[in-house]
Amino acid sequence: MPDPVHLRPAAPLAERVLLPGDPHRALLVAQELLAQPQMFNHARALWGYSGTAADGQPLSVQSTGMGGPSAAIVIEELIDLGARVLVRIGTCGALVGGFDLGELVSAREVIPADGASAALGAPGALRPDPALADALHAREATAVSTDLFYDAREEMEARWVGQGAEVVEMEAATLLAIAEKRGVRAAVLLAVSDLLAGDDRTRIRPDELEAAGLELGKTAYAAVKDS
Repeated sequence: MPDPVHLRPAAPLAERVLLPGDPHRALLVAQELLAQPQMFNHARALWGYSGTAADGQPLSVQSTGMGGPSAAIVIEELIDLGARVLVRIGTCGALVGGFDLGELVSAREVIPADGASAALGAPGALRPDPALADALHAREATAVSTDLFYDAREEMEARWVGQGAEVVEMEAATLLAIAEKRGVRAAVLLAVSDLLAGDDRTRIRPDELEAAGLELGKTAYAAVKDS
């Protein structure tokens, strides 16, 4: 097993890993789900934690940072260290109507519109592990992964919707592309943080976002426990 280049493990890694992008969410979720969480990694401000979950089994929570390139580094090194079940717990913007702020969404498939998944050879829409995705018990939607949070290309959202995308985010395609290549199980759970359809765009309040982050963690943990 190669030594990680970017992560600096200071505690054992569990085979089950939850992957928020945000280091602060990693801390909150670890405090919620783990008994006496230990710092797994703090290198490059990518906070990660390991500990024992309520089922008595190890669980890790490791932030990936923003975007596919950062996520790819973290995910590859986690797999090298023994991760076998990975669930992204992140946020997304709703491209179409009918979604509520804070609502949890399980990606039934992810359209790769980002450079990292293209470099990984993603041939088209990527799909999660079926049993793991089913165990998330959240509304299903098609997601699209992009490289840009601030995207001046006004035509892109309409193009993505035309391809079937309902929500947009930045790391899911990378996770699923690597999982397929490396033979591990992965799924994607997202909380709607932005309503992007129409002219009146709305972003979730900070307190609601924090609450949604905890729900992401609890729901994802239930899925990895039961599947």
